[in-house]
Amino acid sequence: MELMSVNKRIRNIAILLAVALILVTVIRLYYPVPSYSSVASYRSSSGIAPASYHAGDVEITDDQEKCDIFAGEWVPNPEGPYYTNKTCWAIHEHQNCMKYGRPDSGFMKWRWKPDGCDLPVFNPYQFLDMVRGKSLAFVGDSVGRNQMQSMICLLSRVEYPIDVSPTSDERFKRWKYESYNFTFGYFWSPFLVRSGSRDSDGPMHTGLFNLYLDEFDESWTTQIDDFDYVIINAGHWFTRTAVYYENGHIVGCRFCQLPNMTDLPMTYAYRRVFRTAFKAINGRENFKGVTFLRTFAPSHFENGLWNQGGNCLRQRPFRSNETLLEGLNLDLYMIQVEEFRAAQREEKKKFRLLDTTQAMLLRPDGHPSRYGHWPNENVTLYNDCVHWCLPGPIDSWADFLLHMIKMEARRTYKEKLLQHQKKMQ
Repeated sequence: MELMSVNKRIRNIAILLAVALILVTVIRLYYPVPSYSSVASYRSSSGIAPASYHAGDVEITDDQEKCDIFAGEWVPNPEGPYYTNKTCWAIHEHQNCMKYGRPDSGFMKWRWKPDGCDLPVFNPYQFLDMVRGKSLAFVGDSVGRNQMQSMICLLSRVEYPIDVSPTSDERFKRWKYESYNFTFGYFWSPFLVRSGSRDSDGPMHTGLFNLYLDEFDESWTTQIDDFDYVIINAGHWFTRTAVYYENGHIVGCRFCQLPNMTDLPMTYAYRRVFRTAFKAINGRENFKGVTFLRTFAPSHFENGLWNQGGNCLRQRPFRSNETLLEGLNLDLYMIQVEEFRAAQREEKKKFRLLDTTQAMLLRPDGHPSRYGHWPNENVTLYNDCVHWCLPGPIDSWADFLLHMIKMEARRTYKEKLLQHQKKMQ
């Protein structure tokens, strides 16, 4: 009996040691020791304080794990912004609001505060350490590009990437952070499915497009196998006039003004393209990464439509009780969530919801408006109430993303631990 008791104790000790070894290995894998070798690349003359990184910051508290980080309010953040148009070269000209004379700066000094917990401000060192040796792709429209450029600027306090794009086409870019072996990819696909121009002008002078609602856009669907994380988005391009195809045949159009054509709402196409995009991802046998659906970010035109003098001149965020997600914005958001849930239920790939809609609904103050070019410049540009100033509210998407990557690491750790415990039983 004593021998059996000793053997049992030895077996229990062995199990504990094995679990401890896995714990140490996983923690080092997902929460590596920070490296400060890139600090020298930061220009101290920028006036922006370099980021700091503490290994303990990586931990997710129980409150944060249970918290809905996407429900909350914007609160003042006097420490912002974390870069300027003078310290970051990645800002698209039309979103470079301070360069082109925007007179107020308060829109850069807010951060998102969830109702039930605190969401740490993005830490570039921490992010780069957690994605060391990995890759992230942005797939979608110019708001997706807006997000990628925000990320490049936020990470510029640590390191600037080098251009490793396989093509000179600006619609398909790759940027590499050499010190971390981390790569960004950008794939231009504003409709997410195969599309083409039918008329460069069209009835609304924004072009007339052919959308093949059930056909993959292989410019991105064949490329994602190389990526650990993929962020997809689509939205504002669906307001444009288009002819819709399914099974190789025209099924209708949106405001195309062509004879004998059924007029269909944009929501018809919107639902089908997300269904097709998720089908493409679920069908990629070699894609083992995580797909984030970044939800629709509403525009904020007031006193007219985008082509009828509408503008966005507010200088502070809304409170959550001052506006509602309604009408077309609500319809588009619900379509995204419903198709996302349907794809998730197939349990073939990892899908996560980067639910930025409510937060961005509350930021009518964050758009370029007319501050995307010089006032006397001879250009035909409408007030931009779709994209986001850099620096600006879109920088908070990085706060969300880092939190979600931490959560992903936590899930992976728990899965590995559970698998090991089952093997030891």
